[in-house]
Amino acid sequence: MRSIDVNTIIDESRFTRFHWNIVLLCSLLLVVDGYDVFIYGSVLPQLMEQWQLSPTEAGSLASWALFGMMFGALFFGPLGDKVGRKKGIALCFLLFSTATIINGFASTPLQFGICRFLAGLGCGGLMPNAVALTNEYAPKKLRGTLVALMFSGYSVGGMVAAGLGIWMLPNFGWQSMFFAAVVPLVLLPLILARLPESVGFLIRQGQQQKARLVLGQLAPQKALAAGELDYHEAKGGKASVAELFRHNRTLCTLMLWVSFFCCLLMVYALSSWLPQLMKSAGYSLGSSLSFLLALNFGGMFGAIAGGWLSDRLGLPRVVVGFFLFGAVCIAMLGYNSPMPVLYLLIFIAGATTIGTQILLYASVAQFYSLSVRSTGLGWASGMGRIGAIAGPMLGGVLMAAQLPLSANFMAFAVPGAISALAMVVFAISARRGAVTQPTPATA
Repeated sequence: MRSIDVNTIIDESRFTRFHWNIVLLCSLLLVVDGYDVFIYGSVLPQLMEQWQLSPTEAGSLASWALFGMMFGALFFGPLGDKVGRKKGIALCFLLFSTATIINGFASTPLQFGICRFLAGLGCGGLMPNAVALTNEYAPKKLRGTLVALMFSGYSVGGMVAAGLGIWMLPNFGWQSMFFAAVVPLVLLPLILARLPESVGFLIRQGQQQKARLVLGQLAPQKALAAGELDYHEAKGGKASVAELFRHNRTLCTLMLWVSFFCCLLMVYALSSWLPQLMKSAGYSLGSSLSFLLALNFGGMFGAIAGGWLSDRLGLPRVVVGFFLFGAVCIAMLGYNSPMPVLYLLIFIAGATTIGTQILLYASVAQFYSLSVRSTGLGWASGMGRIGAIAGPMLGGVLMAAQLPLSANFMAFAVPGAISALAMVVFAISARRGAVTQPTPATA
């Protein structure tokens, strides 16, 4: 019996309604994921007033969800390989939605923090499974673009959190923002009914007929009636961490880690503290939340535009340019600017911080060879998670110090300058041919 190469069918398939369905559904999942992550920045001003939280306590409370995301990615990401992407997505979605709803009943900071940690577990596990599913079914020539489009749902979730906050917080209180999670929970069965299971998982489980039906939707022009389906999965995820520092990769690896740490530090420092900082500067709660809306709108634009620019100018140039531009715009937020200029600065700050996360992942994928790529991505992402935890804490320390507004934003801008310098060093080292040339990949 002849063998049918599933990887080739997927790589060479034309973009169809089937692909659009996967991108749309995974984007919706990330909209809810992003909402859950960015909700804290929306409710923070009211929480600090109601519970009399100090800035340091508020910063620490923000990190509970980020600790959960780190552990969730480590546990639920690999779990999806064992039980299937759909089951992994359903479990993570159910966990963070339920925890978020219960969060609305929290009456103490401790109860609030525990619920945020549980919600973070689900958020951290959902993203790698949604990304893996989109990446697995995307045609090779569109893979980077489709993943970037799917990732934009994360920023849309932040926009929804800010937009709902403008209306719901003054009228219904901070609890209503968490009770709103019941809506996506009701929609979960509909999403799962239309979301296909990983074809690689189906083949590994010996479910050839189900895999054949899925591939029939993906590439209806192919004849799949006869032959056994064969799916090749990339190996190399078990490479040791030491491999990241061999073959003259040490400097480049360290610079990537620095960039990831600083990038996510900026993202979560801004998303957690931007409304409170602007409120303390004299802006109303509604205006402060509209700034968070502009930040995430910029993040969505930056993710898509960054991928498009990288295909034409090269990843290192775009990443360095984004970081430098972002650092300048964030530093300028602390000065008295006309409202249109202020919104523009915040929009650019979102595009060059939230949007640059995807470009950094692409940079890692380009740099490492296949045998160590998974390990490189995992450890770089781990360094980023540490930065994400440190970001809200840094904001709390700065607020507690009662520094001028300009000094706070200047401190948030410094990691951007450090990231730009680190990526310059990375690009120079890689260009000198210190390591074997990686397989080309698009952003």
